[in-house]
Amino acid sequence: MSDDRTLIFDCDGVLADTELDGHLVAFNQAFREFGHDIAWSPDEYAVLLEVGGGKERLRTYLAEHPEIDVAQGGDTDDAVAALHRRKSQIYIDLVDAGALPGRPGVRRLVHQALDRGWRVAVASTSSEHSVKAVLRAVVGDDDVARISGMFAGDIVAAKKPAPDIYELAMRELGAEPASTIVIEDSPPGALAAHRAGLRHIVTVSHFTKDAVFPYASAVLDHLGEPGVAATLLAGADVRDPAGIVDLDNLETVLT
Repeated sequence: MSDDRTLIFDCDGVLADTELDGHLVAFNQAFREFGHDIAWSPDEYAVLLEVGGGKERLRTYLAEHPEIDVAQGGDTDDAVAALHRRKSQIYIDLVDAGALPGRPGVRRLVHQALDRGWRVAVASTSSEHSVKAVLRAVVGDDDVARISGMFAGDIVAAKKPAPDIYELAMRELGAEPASTIVIEDSPPGALAAHRAGLRHIVTVSHFTKDAVFPYASAVLDHLGEPGVAATLLAGADVRDPAGIVDLDNLETVLT
């Protein structure tokens, strides 16, 4: 048993490459449904992803475009909240429809960690409903029931790159930094893990494949599956000879 070990996953971009085919699609559909003349391009959304949290991204965009009045004379915060609720439901519908398959190696690694007695958790800036939907789709209900914690949405004052979500997760899990590994995909998420004093590896996603991760123990394209080797992009080689990242490889970053 390895009951002193903890493995924490980010959600978007880590469990599934959700941003391009999930959140961006859902935002633009919500804009259309609410009658707003907004359609984010992938390039625009890539910049907005530097802001942690969907509502926060929307507020940032509106602050940069004062000519757009999503509130139509009403309260902007209420309008943003309503837009985000509808966006989240559209996103969950996409997940439930199977539009966002899990990334290579995630289901395998979660199952392996749980079977070995590791604490497994998710820490994300996305809404709790969205995270639960992705987790069920990628990992399966049986393993979801064994996960030690899900930390998501507005449960902390400051979102990534602030360390708050990881600090909360560590407190709630009773975990120690020296025995915890985080898997992230974005610069804000990786910086949040670093600021919380946690070792982390990065599996880059569509929007982060060209980003730099100065504090990551390793940067890869994904975790690898039998017959689908992961590519090491930077840092320590945490793959086995077949190009797969498993728990034995991950533990090397803790020593």
